[in-house]
This record gives sequence, C-alpha cells and structure tokens, in this order.
Amino acid sequence: MRRTLIVLSFVTSLVGPVAAAGAATPGVTVPPDAWVTIDGHGFGHGHGLSQYGAEGAARKGLTAQRIVDFYYPGTGHGRAGGSVKVKITADDDNNTVVMARSGLVARDYRAGTSWTLPTNLGATRWRFSVAAVNATALTYLASGAWHRWKTLKGDGAFTAGSQPVTLVTPDGQVAYRGTLQSRRPSSASTNRITVNVLSLENYLRGVVPREIPASWSPAAVRAQAIAARTYAAYERAHPASSVYQICDTASCQVYGGYSAEHPDSDAAISATAGKIQTFDGGPAFTQFSASDGGWNSAGSQPYLVAQQDPYDGWSGNPYHSWTVRVDATKIEQAWSALGDLQGITVTSRDGNGEWGGRVLTLVLSGRDNDVPVSGDTFRSLLGLRSNWLHFTATAKSTAK
Repeated sequence: MRRTLIVLSFVTSLVGPVAAAGAATPGVTVPPDAWVTIDGHGFGHGHGLSQYGAEGAARKGLTAQRIVDFYYPGTGHGRAGGSVKVKITADDDNNTVVMARSGLVARDYRAGTSWTLPTNLGATRWRFSVAAVNATALTYLASGAWHRWKTLKGDGAFTAGSQPVTLVTPDGQVAYRGTLQSRRPSSASTNRITVNVLSLENYLRGVVPREIPASWSPAAVRAQAIAARTYAAYERAHPASSVYQICDTASCQVYGGYSAEHPDSDAAISATAGKIQTFDGGPAFTQFSASDGGWNSAGSQPYLVAQQDPYDGWSGNPYHSWTVRVDATKIEQAWSALGDLQGITVTSRDGNGEWGGRVLTLVLSGRDNDVPVSGDTFRSLLGLRSNWLHFTATAKSTAK
C-alpha cells in the first residue's frame, strides 16, 4: 500500500522442500549473470477492499456504502461501539514511560487505587517498570535520575481523562487518547507490554489516516472508516491475547494514536459513526490492501471473493501495473540451495486476470537443486508488491 496503505499477508513458509536438480523444466530460462524482469499487478494480498479501488469508485460517484458492499459481497449492515485494547508494538523495552503533564493519573489495578501525580517534584517523565512478578514500580525522572514514588501491587495505567498522554518508546514519542496500561502478557510473566485502551471511534481516528490518505475523496475515506471499524470489531471478538485485542502494525491495521489524527479522516469517521459490515450475526473480517491490480483474490471468508474490480485501474494508481528488475544473484542469495539460478517455472496460479492470475506456486531451477516456493513466500523474500507476477530474463551483457 503506500506501505503506508496496505495490510500485508502473513508469510506461512520460507522455503519449500528441495528436490533434485532437473525436477522441473524451466518456464523462463535464466542465462548466466542475468536480470530477471518481473511485471506485476497490485500491492498487497488483494482480499476485500482495494484502497486505490475505493478512490477510483468514489471518483465514479459511488457512495461509501456502495463501495464497501461491492468489496464485501454478501455482508450486511450493523453497528459497533465500545472500547478496544491495542498493543503498542514499538514499546518493547518492558517499561511504560510517559511525559509528565498536568492531570496525569496513575492507577494500580490490583489494589484499585488511583493517584493524581504531583507536579511539584520537577518530574519530566513517569515510568512503570518491573519490580517483581506481581509488582510494578512507579518512578519519575527529575534532574537526570529516576526516583521511586510508589510500588504498585499489580499492573498499572496512566490516563489524563479526555486529554492525550504522550508515550515515550524506543522509536520516539507518540501521543495517545484513553489509557496507557503496563500489562503482564501472562500471570507468571516478569515482562511488561503497553496497551492503549480507548473508544472504538477514537481508535479509528488514529487508524484511518494511516491507512488511506485523508485528503482522498470523502466517499473513499468513509469506506475505509467502515472497513477499519469492522476489522477492529472482528478482532475484538477474536482477541489476540487476554490483555489486548489487536496490534498497531500492518499485521493488524496500522494505528498511530492521537499523533496521527487528521480533520478530514475525523470527518469521515464521524459521518459513518458506528457503521460496520456484518456476516452470520457478527462483524465481518474486512481485510483490505492498497491495490488488487484489477482482481480481488479469494480469502478465508465467503465474502472475500475473487472478482474483477473495475475501479482499481484509475490513472492515479501507481500499483495497478508495475515492473521491477531483480538481479538473479538476489534470488540465489535468498534460496542458497539453488546454486546458480537457471530457470523459473510457475506451477500454479489462481486463474484470475492477466497471465492466469496470481502465482500460487513456482519452482526455481538451479545448477545444484530445484526449489519449490509459494507465491507469497517469493513475494515476501524479494520485497515485491504482490504475488501477481510475470517473469522474463535477460543477460546483463545484452540488457539495456
């Protein structure tokens, strides 16, 4: 997606079993010292809503509801509210550190006690850190040193009421609405993770502008808001952990907190407040990606169908069709069992669109071994935009 637009599919395997050399006849012969030219369509897994397709549909006059109904055929309409628990992935140092501010409150969940933190200590930061398996140290930074203020009997949380709290992570500072919890991943763990708990609608304010340009057509941004709200509601119903329900990366959907909010996407969220797509009595699994290249790919649910997409190919979509040139040595390095790469044979496709559609499986033929590889693994290890691929190969000495 931009990547900042896509949700990537998870790589399920790195390398298939290695067979003896000569097990497959190359579909594309790769000469020595070659460039492999890869033509492709789309960016991402292609399940469900295409973000560039949503913009193309909006430019043709479709409403947000018509857009999501097209990309998730067979789903119904419902509503969702409440709160959501989001793991802050970048905060991976076992501490939850926030910038000091007026109105900052700390809570001990086990003791059921809360304190409004003092502003007369010269504190610039407050921190929850591990004191013992069942205890959390609450300290503050002043004059360049950390000072113990209290020891909590359990997990802790920071909040500032309706105001955002700025979290300090190893990657930098990000402000968040709601509550920032310091949680044990399990009852026996001595580690801590940071979890942001906030309303579903406020959560979306940090998701939608990270997943689609807020300046795009209002109908497209509203369609993204419905898809993102539904996705979060589905994940909440199928939580990833006992202490959080969804992550903040492309493995779930990208979430940037208060720091990512934009007035145009806020307006789209407000215009679609509470709206979700439903299936079989619950939220649908509304996967989305940057561009489907002109064909949706079938996913894990009945409404994630393979269908031709007439909206994805508008002139502003740089991912509808693309070409990259890869040095054959890069493929040899990724699959070292090959030796010298001699051929590439696509052994199965999904049957939809140009070249027979997305690559499901292929065989890399090498001097030493032939290696079967899934299309998703090939795409992932080479950093390609999708697995809808077509190959040609040219010796570097003859290539222009």
